Amino acid sequence: MRLSERIRYVGVNDMITELFERQWPLPFGVSYNSYLVVDEKVALIDTADIQFEEEFLSNIKAEIGERKIDYLVVNHMEPDHSALQSAIRREYPSCEIVTNAKAAAMIEGFNGITEGIKVIKEGECLPLGSVNLRFFMVPMVHWPETMVTWCEEEKTLFSGDAFGSFKVVDKSVIDSEPTTFEEYEDEMTRYYASIVGKYGGPVQTALKKLGGLEISRICPTHGPVWENHITEVVGLYDKLSRYEASHGVCLAYGSMYGNTEKAALSLAEALKARGVECGVHDLTKENYSFALRDVFKYDTVILGSPTYNNGIFPPVRQLMQGICDRMVKGRRFMAFGSFSWAAASVNLLNEMAVAAGFEILNEGITFKQGYDPAKFDAESLSSLV
Repeated sequence: MRLSERIRYVGVNDMITELFERQWPLPFGVSYNSYLVVDEKVALIDTADIQFEEEFLSNIKAEIGERKIDYLVVNHMEPDHSALQSAIRREYPSCEIVTNAKAAAMIEGFNGITEGIKVIKEGECLPLGSVNLRFFMVPMVHWPETMVTWCEEEKTLFSGDAFGSFKVVDKSVIDSEPTTFEEYEDEMTRYYASIVGKYGGPVQTALKKLGGLEISRICPTHGPVWENHITEVVGLYDKLSRYEASHGVCLAYGSMYGNTEKAALSLAEALKARGVECGVHDLTKENYSFALRDVFKYDTVILGSPTYNNGIFPPVRQLMQGICDRMVKGRRFMAFGSFSWAAASVNLLNEMAVAAGFEILNEGITFKQGYDPAKFDAESLSSLV
């Protein structure tokens, strides 16, 4: 697909893989985006996942025919983008790989390629003819070797994983109707929360570094090409990387025999009746990335866990540890849960929340054995509204 006369999309959609990074569910699939810049010389920007070699090479041939690829630009070395470097070298033996020093070492480690690599530095320019590619380092967004590629003449930023999203691009590669920002916002937030979430500081540094560029097109390695919603996309990344959130509640719980679940559903119903926006997640049935999305989305986190082996029920502990690992800031927190003979889970969750710097709304709600609706009265909910 032609994004312009000189920029072509040659990516692929993946509706086969069930878990991205063997962790994150893909109910709507994912795309692996790659781009050609076609001028006097031809540059390929990143590749694709290894299982799509035939389709990927076919997409390239459809755009440039028998022309050769002069340069392969490597923005990021995660294998969903870099696994086909050897295939490109077999198909185009004279192709020179253009990347930075940290990525060059990874190219050798992952693919065994050591020859024909042009190592570039911050701000260096690669002329293709009537257009030039310029490179900017954005380390830890979200690997240390990550960089972005800027084509000034096309006002196009090839942004790597930054501004990416889960969900295939089956309607239109470009974010024009029928593809909209709202259609991708939740999956973009979940992608950020799951993969990039720990690196808010580096994302802020990258946004400041790139803020002076005149951008009319963002070409990420996952999700749509952004042309019509650049303000919203950059604004969302700015908000997420500052750990800013809208008023609302991420209510996530795990329950062994239904008592903590009854409390969670009762609590959710009471909050919604008071007009509080609330995302509810059963962690025994749902991957915790969906709850992480809402942790980044809302300013209040409520976790429900029974005491298990004198600790936190494992699915709930996984989420709480994931929140702490991502160094989420500025959240309000409450815990609740049942216990059979010794209460521990609520206190342990509160300890983790305190260590994370969260505002503890109350001491939490515990109930012995069966669910006690009297514990969830109006007074206990007043601090959450």
